[in-house]
Amino acid sequence: MRKSILYILTLLWLFIMACEPIEKRLPMGDPISAEQLDISATPILIDGKRSNKVVMKNHSPVMSNWNYGVGISQKMTDTVLLVITGDNDIIFTGLNPDGSTITKTLTVNVEELSFPVPAEWALLCGDGEKEWEWAATNCWGNGGYLASFGPAWWVLDQNGVEEQAAGEGPGASMVFSISGASLTKKRNNGTTVAGSFSFDMAKKKETSGGVSWAIGEFKTVGVTVLCGVSPDEGKIPVNTYDILELSEDRLVLAYAPAGTGEWGTAYFWVFVPKK
Repeated sequence: MRKSILYILTLLWLFIMACEPIEKRLPMGDPISAEQLDISATPILIDGKRSNKVVMKNHSPVMSNWNYGVGISQKMTDTVLLVITGDNDIIFTGLNPDGSTITKTLTVNVEELSFPVPAEWALLCGDGEKEWEWAATNCWGNGGYLASFGPAWWVLDQNGVEEQAAGEGPGASMVFSISGASLTKKRNNGTTVAGSFSFDMAKKKETSGGVSWAIGEFKTVGVTVLCGVSPDEGKIPVNTYDILELSEDRLVLAYAPAGTGEWGTAYFWVFVPKK
């Protein structure tokens, strides 16, 4: 009987030891400050010149978040493409083991665009940023999905847009910036809304007849384009658009609710550079 009691007590002691909080056995690392970060961002040299490909390295005991202007990376080591020459800021945010964050900005200077840059950056953002406004006429409305290439059925001018989205008609504009891939909507009442944008030119669409319709996809986060709503869905915000046209002097976007078939109702936005 005594042996049984000792055996049970031994098992109970082992069980209690096994249940000790893991924090006691695996102590959490101490947080570090921004000044203690061991990070680098170094352009790859091509023929002795600093190219637009940059190698980013984090040797610190923190998780990585690199904002290199036109994208985000969460890798400890990564090679990324920058799209403009001159000084480029790379913002590093580290996550400490205790959940606190630290931030440090590294500035890299690009001498030459040695590696090809998607043309869409220059078309949307010019040399760094570019402001767009509504086309003078036929700037918003609906038409056929996978069929029309702009407003065709219900066609509004800028004054009509104002009735759909107050502050976003005549005099309103959008600023596209390479820095942070930011999009700032400037309403005609003096207010602004800022967010970010991205595009994927691999997401193309064709009509049933094999005619090219969308040349890519455009997305926003934290902001919509001017009058970026879907009237047929209770004016919910629209953040994903098909790109029908993008040139130095014209931007045409389209959107249709999920499940819309060819010739179903789609909405169209037509913008031009602000003069």
